[in-house]
Amino acid sequence: MALSRLLLLCMVASKLWDAETKPIEFVCDKSARRAMNIVAELQSALNDCDGLTTLSTLVQLPCTELHVASWGNKSHQEKRGDIVASLRLLIEGVKVVRAPGQPACATSLLQRLENNINNYLLILTHLQLSGPAVSPALSCVPQSTLSLSMVLLNYNQLISGKLERFVVNLEDRCISQ
Repeated sequence: MALSRLLLLCMVASKLWDAETKPIEFVCDKSARRAMNIVAELQSALNDCDGLTTLSTLVQLPCTELHVASWGNKSHQEKRGDIVASLRLLIEGVKVVRAPGQPACATSLLQRLENNINNYLLILTHLQLSGPAVSPALSCVPQSTLSLSMVLLNYNQLISGKLERFVVNLEDRCISQ
């Protein structure tokens, strides 16, 4: 079991290395994006944490709601800014919750979540986009929760919703690479 997890970690790390060193590879390689989304793995790990479902501090949830028409009218810079602002909001909450005193299982899970969010932030902030720079801004008033399951659910919605739709809109760049 430990060997299979190590092998999986090595496979994901090799995909992440490529995606982080060349953000356009993240856009062009759907399998790398799928491998990077570890929410299902984190949810499984949460089930192994013996009832850890309630956090000690409220965590603000990322903005996941997607109105397709208004999303389509935003520039690539605005879309990235929305996603980056949501990821930063979430990572700040995770850092606060990960404070000392959490059970080891929770600390490990939250550290993995923080690392995964950081990977997405690195890729998005280094992705070359044309047009004027836009400061990251949230597209909603964030809700808060004490439920780690709800945090993971919203994070997954952000990754598989807004982020995936944003990346798919950039796929025309893959042909020219």
